Formats: sequence, structure tokens, C-alpha cells
Amino acid sequence: MARIFYSFALIFISPLIVFYLYILRGKKNQGYRTHFKERFGFVSKSLFSTKAKPLVFHCASVGEVLAATPLIKALQKAHPNLDILITCNTPTGREQILNQFKNTVACSYLPIDFPFATARFLNRIKPQALCILETELWPNLMAISHKKNIPVLVINARLSKKSQQGYQKVAKLTHIIMRSITVLASHNKTDAERFIELGLETSKSHVTGSIKFDITPSEEQLAEVLNLKQLYNSNEDNNDERFVWVAGSTHPVEHELVLLAHQELLKKQPNALLIIAPRHPEQFDKVAELLTQSPLSFSRRSQNNYNNEQVLLADTLGELQCLYGAANVSFIGGSLIRRGGHNPLESAAFSVGVITGPHTYNFDHVYPELTKLKGAVVVDSNDELAKQLITFSQNTKACLTLGIKAAQCVTKNQGAIQKTLNIINQYLEPKP
Repeated sequence: MARIFYSFALIFISPLIVFYLYILRGKKNQGYRTHFKERFGFVSKSLFSTKAKPLVFHCASVGEVLAATPLIKALQKAHPNLDILITCNTPTGREQILNQFKNTVACSYLPIDFPFATARFLNRIKPQALCILETELWPNLMAISHKKNIPVLVINARLSKKSQQGYQKVAKLTHIIMRSITVLASHNKTDAERFIELGLETSKSHVTGSIKFDITPSEEQLAEVLNLKQLYNSNEDNNDERFVWVAGSTHPVEHELVLLAHQELLKKQPNALLIIAPRHPEQFDKVAELLTQSPLSFSRRSQNNYNNEQVLLADTLGELQCLYGAANVSFIGGSLIRRGGHNPLESAAFSVGVITGPHTYNFDHVYPELTKLKGAVVVDSNDELAKQLITFSQNTKACLTLGIKAAQCVTKNQGAIQKTLNIINQYLEPKP
């Protein structure tokens, strides 16, 4: 009954969902209008041969795609003939899938959780298993998969206390979700216990750690980092090495705070360079307008015409990790405002230390360890951010130490990918 009520409610508000995705989001990003039929389960049957039963990974957006990439590539290496479909919810997620995997996987949007759309999707794809990253727990998708005897594997699972309380408010629907899970691999014991308190059978729960720690720069990335350092780290006027910091995945309001902090830094370090990478592509032009109205000189990464400006607007996709690697220190966005922060490990893996705001609840499985091991520092405002940047620009040793400690934190917590692979392997069907 709970799922029936949920489905009717979803169908009732479907005009608003379509209006939001196709009209509002589509106006800002045309990618929302492309492949729109996939939102209703009309996934092309030509993605695979008629006999193929792919393994489906669902990654909500860019962050989940990046987190899952090492895991999926390890799976491809172990099972080179395995058909894989990666689904997502956003155009940026889709583009990241193409960037990371080229034509070695299929990709599509996950349908909106209407029962008819989900059933159509599953009937067309006929997956051998469904791997869901983190907490993308859609009731109809999971319940219908369970009914069709499709294993539902929730991997890299996390559940904050706040989210747990939200699920408790819809207990009957949550019970359906928990009953539909075949196996759950969680970040830590606390996350596992929260799922169990919501009704997950204890026997289905495994603690594997976070696969986000299993990030290792590739040779191609390291080569690109060297190129970026040659391009941006030296000052053409006197050939001195510049202090470079990256503000990655910034949001509205936060953009302005970052630019103010950089202006304060320039008073002490006139040659300093800020590389600002907005979280969403639709913010690129808006940040360019902010920079135009500011006293800061800037260029755009997409135009490839950098000429020693004070700010570089990273208005490209798929480059953020390497840009972090080219910096002295990074600031991870979504944290000076209440957005919960973004992944600091993309910076830490390159031995680049992290500065963050106080709002990091999206990564409460990462930041406590990172700050405990002194690979990250927390600031509460743009003024504090500026002071911290000035300190690091004047104390090279402290800045290097922060980066070393950050990388040590990554290495210390690795191993989740192999544990997760061991679980997934149990649910793969042998090739005919």
C-alpha cells in the first residue's frame, strides 16, 4: 500500500517533474532535453546484443561516476567480456561517463521512478544485477528488481543520522526498500547499523570502507599535471614559481566569497593564481560575469589563451582532478555554504592539501579522518579562508606537509574496491 501511494503521488506531480527537468533545467543545460525518452524507460535495445544481460551501475551524477570509475575499471579488467551499463541522472554525469569509459560501456539516464517506466527499463535491459552507488534508493526500481529476482547491490553505502531520520518518517516505504536489498556494502560500522535499524537484515550488511579512498592518479593524469604546472605555476615576468590554489566545485554565493578571499591573498602575494572551477556548467558564464565586474584579471580555460592573469576560470569538464594536482593547496566547494561539501580525496590523492568550510556533512565518512590526520584544515568564512591561504603562501613547508598528510590519509584507508569486487563477483552470471 505504501508503494502504491508513493507511485500515485509521483504520477500526480509528474507534470511538475517534466516541467522542472525539460523546461527549467533544460533551459540552462540543453543536455537535460537530450535523450529525454530515457527518463520514461525507453532505453535503446541496441545498446547490447539480444542475448546480453548487462551489469547495471547507477551513479547519480559526476561525484558518483568519479567514485565508481576505479571500481568499474577493475571489474572490466577482471571480466573483459562483461557488458556494463552505467546510468545517471544528469547531463554532466553522462558526459563524465563518456570521458572516463569512452565506448567500453553503455550509458543512459535512469528512468524517473514511475512503476511503468522502471518496469519498461528493466524489461528492455534485463540486467543480471543492479549496483546502486551510495544512497540512490528508489522504491519502485528496487521493489520491481527484487520481484524480478534481479540482485540489488547497494555499494559504497552511506547514511547520515539526518537521512536515517528522514527514512524513519516513511517507515512502511523504507521497509520495502530494505527488504529489496540483496546485499549492502557500507562505509563503516555506524552506517551499517543505521541501515539495520531501518529494517535491513543483519546478514545482508557488509562493511567494506569507502571506495572513494581507492583513488590513484594514472600516468596520463600525472603527465597532464606536469603540463599544467609548466603552464600556470611560473610567472612570466620573473620566472618565479607562483602560489596556485584551486577552488573546486564552488556554488553561487560561494563564488563571490572565493573571489573576495583571493583579492585579500593578492595583497600579500601579488603573483598568486586562483583557478576557480564552478560545480555546474550553467555557472560558468555567471562566474565569468562576476569576474568581469571585479578588479581581477582572468581568462577562461576553454579558450586556452592564458596570459598570466590573476584568475583562471576552469570552464571545462573532466579536468578538475588534474587541476588540483597542479596546485599548492585546494579549497573544496559546497562547504562555506550549506551544501554539504564535495569530495576532498580528488585533491588529496595528488598530495595537495585541503581547505574546507564547516559544512561537510555529505562527506562525514571522509573529513573526520582527513582532518584528524592533518591533511585538511577547516575555515568558517572567506576572511578565514584568506588568512589560511596567506599562511600557506608564506610557509611552503606547512603547505607541503598538509599535502603529504592528505595523501597518507588516502593510502591508509584504501582497500574497499577489492572488498566490493569480491561481493559483486558472487552475483555475476557466467558467460554462456
